[in-house]
Amino acid sequence: MYPQLLELGAINIYTYGVLLAAAYLVGLQFAVVRASARGLDRNRVMDLGIFIIISALVGAKLLLVVVEFDHFRQNPAEIWTILRSGGVFYGGLLLAVGVAFWYIRRHRLPLWTTCDTFAPGIALGQAVGRIGCLMAGCCYGKPTELPWSITFTNTLAAANVGTPLEISLHPTQLYESGAALLILGVLLLYERRGQGFAGRTFWTYLLVYPTARFIIEFYRGDPRGTVVEILSTSQFVSALLVPLSIIMLIVLSHHRNPKVTARTRST
Repeated sequence: MYPQLLELGAINIYTYGVLLAAAYLVGLQFAVVRASARGLDRNRVMDLGIFIIISALVGAKLLLVVVEFDHFRQNPAEIWTILRSGGVFYGGLLLAVGVAFWYIRRHRLPLWTTCDTFAPGIALGQAVGRIGCLMAGCCYGKPTELPWSITFTNTLAAANVGTPLEISLHPTQLYESGAALLILGVLLLYERRGQGFAGRTFWTYLLVYPTARFIIEFYRGDPRGTVVEILSTSQFVSALLVPLSIIMLIVLSHHRNPKVTARTRST
């Protein structure tokens, strides 16, 4: 674990920040490459990606404030700690999706084709970003004696994000990074099977990722708020997204291009 990458005089460069920036840039570049293959305007997709990045950063931190509202209300001086935190992923995802839909409609981009273009890039960015979480010590797991457990020792991580030290923990950051890579592979392989339909990749991502996140949340040990007693905030959002994704996949599959469907059946 290396929460602090470099120290240049009074300037501290944190590993998490560097990897988070890398996650956004890698995901965006992947989306731009995919845009060209789908006949989309690269400049529009690039601009949309920048809007998504900004809204994702803001949304993640806003949901963190909501989830930890009682803590920040009792300790108002600690509100500045959100600048060092990545926030809650779902907050960034939900706000980014809302902003993306607004941008797509305003510039008359094909809605579901554009969403499909970005979905694998989101998964790729997650895989990189969660390594940043590992380096920072945040999003840590519950204690475990499993052979693949990890033990944090850096006092800076404990001071910044409350990472437990000298305790064997579930490597939940690696669980999610690995799950994101697996999801990326599933999405790309799924696209190669048949003609599909616009929106399939996007809604498949919003089906598979929340399912994985719901399971991984049981192994998380960091404080992250609850909506009901047995579900964390992220599990609650996941429980809403899974049935919504199934419904959207069914609806969109029945609105696919008839010519495409006929051609698929004839092969």
